[in-house]
Amino acid sequence: PPLQYSLLLQHLVGDKRQPRVWDPATLGGIPCPPKSEEQKMVERVMESCPFKAALACVGGFVLGGAFGIFTAGIDTNVGFDPKDPYRTPTAKEVLKDMGQRGISYAKNFAIVGAMFSCTECVVESYRGKSDWKNSVISGCITGGAIGFRAGLKAGVIGCGGFAAFSAAVDYYLR
Repeated sequence: PPLQYSLLLQHLVGDKRQPRVWDPATLGGIPCPPKSEEQKMVERVMESCPFKAALACVGGFVLGGAFGIFTAGIDTNVGFDPKDPYRTPTAKEVLKDMGQRGISYAKNFAIVGAMFSCTECVVESYRGKSDWKNSVISGCITGGAIGFRAGLKAGVIGCGGFAAFSAAVDYYLR
C-alpha cells in the first residue's frame, strides 16, 4: 500500500504528469479560433489611452449637445428680453439660443469626458489594476480639478460628488 500511494503521488504531482491542453470544446464550451494579427492590432488600438480619450470626448460632445438643445427647448426664458417682457421670441431667436446652448454644453461635456478618461487611464496604468477604485480616484481628480476653479471648498465638494457618481455608475455597470 505505501508503494502504490507513492507511485500515485509521483504520477499526479511528479515529473511524469502530463500537462493538460486547455480546450474549451472538451469542457462543453464553444471553441473559438485563434485571433489574427489584425484582430489583435484592433484590440490594442481600442484599448489604448488615446482612443479611449477620443471616444469619451466625442461621446461627451454628442451627449452634451443633445442635453443643451433639450434644456434650451424646455427653458421658458429662451429669447426673453427684459426690456420688453411681453414680446414673444421668434423661432429664429429660439433656434439660435438652442444652438448656442447646445454647443456650450457639448464643449463642456467633451472636456469632462476627456479629462475623466485620461485620468482613469493614467490611474489604471499607475496602479496596474482594472477595478472600481480607478473610476472613483479618477472621478475625484476630475471633479476636484473642475471645482477647484471656484475655490478649495468647491474643489473638495466636486471631488466627493464626482467620485460618488463614478462609484455609482461603476457599481451599476459591473
